[in-house]
Amino acid sequence: MDPVRNPFAPGAGQRPPELAGRDKELDAFEIVLERVARGRPERSLVLTGLRGVGKTVLLGELRSMAMRAGWGAGKIEARPDADLRRPLAAALHRAIRDLAVRHRDPERAGDDPVDPDRADEVLGVLKAFAMRSAPDGAKLRERWQPGIDVPVANGRADSGDIEIDLVELFTEVAGLAQEVGSGVAVLIDEMQDLRPDDISALCAACHELSQSRAPLVVVGAGLPHLPAVLSASKSYSERLFKYVRIGQLDRADADFALLAPAEREDASFDLDALDALYEASGGYPYFVQAYGKAAWDAAPRSPIGAPDVKLAAPEAESELAVGFFGSRYERATPAEREYLRAMAELSEGRDEPVGTAGIADHLGRKASSLSPARDSLLKKGLVFSAQRGQIAFTVPHFGRYLLTQP
Repeated sequence: MDPVRNPFAPGAGQRPPELAGRDKELDAFEIVLERVARGRPERSLVLTGLRGVGKTVLLGELRSMAMRAGWGAGKIEARPDADLRRPLAAALHRAIRDLAVRHRDPERAGDDPVDPDRADEVLGVLKAFAMRSAPDGAKLRERWQPGIDVPVANGRADSGDIEIDLVELFTEVAGLAQEVGSGVAVLIDEMQDLRPDDISALCAACHELSQSRAPLVVVGAGLPHLPAVLSASKSYSERLFKYVRIGQLDRADADFALLAPAEREDASFDLDALDALYEASGGYPYFVQAYGKAAWDAAPRSPIGAPDVKLAAPEAESELAVGFFGSRYERATPAEREYLRAMAELSEGRDEPVGTAGIADHLGRKASSLSPARDSLLKKGLVFSAQRGQIAFTVPHFGRYLLTQP
């Protein structure tokens, strides 16, 4: 098979050639856009799931949908222990500019073009919000200067209290969108990595906007324990967001993710090959792409068969071992690797949670002595607390990979 025509594309956040199995989520967001545009109440959205299920890809698709609807949209990726103000300011700057450009176009603006002075006024508030990222007493050269070419509008969103400032900023941005009959979407990837103060502020801002029916929605994506993180910050977050669990593809969708791109290249897979590919990938979108790509390259001709998949599997697994599993395993200390290995042995390599007490018994250690390793793994995003007293891998098939390591 011609490797140049290989349609499959395993990659972090890279859109697959066929976004299979996500029609329900896309249709739900279409309804959110329509309801908010009509001034109807609607909750912000939180996507959760293991790594490799396509949360980042889906987030990007939702952003594209918002932009096609004439909304302003900005996307950020949260980072542990990093301040929210700078990336959020950059994302909203882009959203406001996109909103202004679209609604200054006479063909798109209709009766509600953006008033340039009003847009600059909101950008001035955004600039004031961003510049509060510098600590009090910081020297001028140490202060971050956002690339917003308007004067600072002091007195709004610049108190230094992130909860107060975020409510005021979102209110200003949503007000601008409402004036032109549009909306703004703020998309946050790796949401569980936001600092506790920022999580609390974000929940408060979403709560305020939902009460006023302002046309601004937040779409977050994160690991399975993200709802617990939000709930620990604000008890009402359980009712504030609409939670959508993103999992592996069922058999029909996994087959479609392989067959549709192949058919566009005048190729196909036989049924035995599809059986083998689903067993190897488990339906996880990233693995579907990885095994599909390797099977294409290994096959001499179409249709791709089960022997081709068997021949290709070591190549796919080698690539996953380095780029998907190995990079995460290398971040773990020896004590953390011991903990991970115990998890893998207890779960027998399956993607299932295990009890923390059982891990201690398995290692012949006191549970308290393992707490530092467990807490560090949680912070590194390698495991998550499935429920009280249980722990699970954030990466599918990670246990299976660990059992192959010496």
